[in-house]
Amino acid sequence: MTGPSRVPVLSLRGIHKSLGHVEALTDVDLDVHAHEVVALVGDNAAGKSTLAKIVAGVLQPDAGLIEMDGQPVTVPSAAAAHALGIATVFQDLALCDNLDVVGNLFLGRELLRRRRSWFGRDSRAGVAVDDAAMEDEAREILASLTSRIPSVRTPLRVLSAGQRQTVAIARTLLGRPRVVVLDEPTASLSVAQTAEVLTHIESLRELGHAVILISHNMTDVRAVADRIEVLRHGRNNGSFFAARASYEEILAAITGATTA
Repeated sequence: MTGPSRVPVLSLRGIHKSLGHVEALTDVDLDVHAHEVVALVGDNAAGKSTLAKIVAGVLQPDAGLIEMDGQPVTVPSAAAAHALGIATVFQDLALCDNLDVVGNLFLGRELLRRRRSWFGRDSRAGVAVDDAAMEDEAREILASLTSRIPSVRTPLRVLSAGQRQTVAIARTLLGRPRVVVLDEPTASLSVAQTAEVLTHIESLRELGHAVILISHNMTDVRAVADRIEVLRHGRNNGSFFAARASYEEILAAITGATTA
């Protein structure tokens, strides 16, 4: 595996965000590099989801700086985040039970091909959905994640919760993102399903993505994260290398027994 580069793919500095009368984030910093999984942890209302929504363009910060590759950027919308190469999988997944895997991956982003007229290629003949190309790309993406989904034409409604999470993660890769944000991807999964999703996260790192993992599960975090960033009451309260930090150190930062 190639190690993280010196310049972060994504850098946040001094991020502030108020939600009504509540200071959700105060002077928060966060860096994430290519080939790196950064876990964002903290108790309920620590500000994790608020920060994820700012990265995803769903919310805008009241103050602070966001940089991509060391250059200042703004993320005023989800479309802007996508254009910058930022993809997010929220807990609701936003999948459609009535579609198969391919249909969910390409929903709203269908690949098209020009129809042929009886007399050869004709621009007036219009376009059609290129099912074969979408199937091929879907198989390629799922293979890159070492997915166990039996067929790209499997209806979503028959997939397990873990397989649905796989589809949601795979969908983010269509846009060739540089940053992937995963909000509680193993919540409510069985042990076997959790193991499969953690394998996908490791695959994202090996593929060169910068990954932000939001989770309450410290076992999962310590299994795949390179760094662990703790938020408490909307502020940074500890940064740890996952391979070196003990569970007790991280828990102390989460609960406030230690302060940054």
